[in-house]
Amino acid sequence: MKSNNRVVFSVNDLQKWFPLQQGFIDSLLKRENKEFIRAVDGVSFSLRAGEIVGIVGESGSGKTTVGMTALRLYEPTGGTITFMDEDITNLNHNDLQDFRRQAQIIFQNPYESLNPRSTVFESVVEPLRLNKIGTRDDHLDRVLQALERAEVSPPENYLDRYPHELSGGQRQRLAIARAIVIEPKFLVADEPASMLDVSIRAGILNLLKRLSETLETAILYISHDLATVRYICERTITMYAGKIIEFGDTDTLIQDPLHPYTQLLIRAIPEIDPNVKRERVLLEGEVPNLVDPPSGCRFHPRCPFVMDECRVEEPQLQEVKKGHWVACHLYE
Repeated sequence: MKSNNRVVFSVNDLQKWFPLQQGFIDSLLKRENKEFIRAVDGVSFSLRAGEIVGIVGESGSGKTTVGMTALRLYEPTGGTITFMDEDITNLNHNDLQDFRRQAQIIFQNPYESLNPRSTVFESVVEPLRLNKIGTRDDHLDRVLQALERAEVSPPENYLDRYPHELSGGQRQRLAIARAIVIEPKFLVADEPASMLDVSIRAGILNLLKRLSETLETAILYISHDLATVRYICERTITMYAGKIIEFGDTDTLIQDPLHPYTQLLIRAIPEIDPNVKRERVLLEGEVPNLVDPPSGCRFHPRCPFVMDECRVEEPQLQEVKKGHWVACHLYE
């Protein structure tokens, strides 16, 4: 994969806090809710044209919320979102139309993200119609091209089919075709292969790689599967409890992880070679309560190397090696 140096998309100190649901009495008395779930709490990164950047972390780390907020499907609580050198953080719905024409998302579950009442053609053509792209006369050609790019072949044989007539892999390819029919400059792929068989998964990953190269689409790839991340992503972000705790070149991050949490994630990957003996490591405890996160480093209650300063002072991201950033007091 080759990406140019043009930054397509970036977020700076991005925050997304969800208000905690009020109880009946609080709602009745109209008490102001001052408690929030800090799902994303100060995240910064950028993507270049044609680059695939991965986000990894266990459930509850904030991965999907980052993707949804980056696309303004969730309204950000704080920070800035920049697309093609334009600040889109506070744009209203009408002013976001230009961004909507160039940004798309692939959801995790193809069984739920497709309308069962819509044919393949109706599903794929919908972004063109909603964004008023092209004319009715060229919509068919665009849909066929998108299906062909998504390796739904021969595309003309699928136009009148419904989702229930497709396999899981075909449904996900349909979801990808719908996302790329407008040829987006920015794409969020949220666990796009997690519900598919291993035999189908490689085809989806190769497809995303080709799209990043041919369309120069910047892709934010969200996954808990480090094997697929290593295969497809140039750079990788490790998230924990709403924070970025490590960021760098994917091969370097996986071969030489610096943060204890990333190290534990890597050591939890199954070893294919039965002759390789590796100590089994269990990550004890759970992701902390994000309504009242731990003081200092949010990982310190579970960290095997915890020090006194970890409990009181939050570590900041620092470049320990060239292009390799980590937020951990062990490296200060």
